[in-house]
Amino acid sequence: MTRIPVTVLGATGVVGQRFVRRLANHPLFELCQLAASERSSGKRYDEACEWRLGGEPYAGFGASLLAPCEPEKALSPIVFSALDAGPARDIEPAFAAAGALVFSNASAFRMEADVPLIVPELNAAHLVLIKTQKARRGWKGAIVCNPNCTTTVALGALGPLYRAFGMELAMLTSMQAISGAGYPGVSALDILGNVIPFIRGEEEKVEEETRKILGTLRNQAIEPAGFAISAQCNRVSVADGHTLCISARLGGAPEPDDVMQALLDFVPDSAAYALHSAPHAFLELRGEADRPQPRHDVESGGGMTLQIGRIRACPVLGAKLVVLGHNAERGAAGGSILNAELAVAGGYL
Repeated sequence: MTRIPVTVLGATGVVGQRFVRRLANHPLFELCQLAASERSSGKRYDEACEWRLGGEPYAGFGASLLAPCEPEKALSPIVFSALDAGPARDIEPAFAAAGALVFSNASAFRMEADVPLIVPELNAAHLVLIKTQKARRGWKGAIVCNPNCTTTVALGALGPLYRAFGMELAMLTSMQAISGAGYPGVSALDILGNVIPFIRGEEEKVEEETRKILGTLRNQAIEPAGFAISAQCNRVSVADGHTLCISARLGGAPEPDDVMQALLDFVPDSAAYALHSAPHAFLELRGEADRPQPRHDVESGGGMTLQIGRIRACPVLGAKLVVLGHNAERGAAGGSILNAELAVAGGYL
């Protein structure tokens, strides 16, 4: 089968590098264009940035010349965006208007009414908004977003439980890896031996995005899920992996064993598709008293499987648990590539 040409915008950053590494030997996508900012375009990839990941340096693309982030120079049928929100606001629509399906890791368009915000296992049907977006904006292409990395991890638990029982409210506290702040991230003098109880805009993203993803598609728009959610987000001295402690009031007040069984029984929306980047399991349940832990569990499923443990009764809300996920893989590059695979399988290209 002929592979689909793809472009990575923002290829020099750490998330961009994760896109490049995942796409290097992808059976469906052929990485044809690496694009970067004006100061880097025209340079060789290995001259413009320092490779920060394991594996083959630059994933074999070190000699590739970086193109500018302009549709006339770097257009492919599928474009992956690792841009920051500011540049994404102008650049991503230009590529979408020119005909690309843009799969964005940026926050710039996540909450737009006609932009699908997708976790394939939970709301694959929301991709139909691609048609609405094209019609409303007059674009040949469209923008599809993956959620904030913390939202993605939270949904590993909240999504299946909301589907199984309904939900009245949820409260969560995050312990977020420093890699979520990009490179070089947080100063060692600030994070070592410390917890920083503030990540700008993070709590609002978790609260808004969760309700959109779990919302109902009606009349070419998403009606947000009708439960309250409160998030407290903290940066901690962990390299990779966001850990969330979640309490929820579920419909019917299920016992811990019922909660566990609902998670075990969950069937992802994407189960009907053979998606290359999908892990062997969306969720893995841990029975140990002290798991999941980032050091031991975050790489499960190539960083794409979410880990859940410590399922127990909450004396205040009814149920509580711990969920762990890889913020830079499932919560960033890997999640966006999985969205693109879903869109191709669904006939949206």
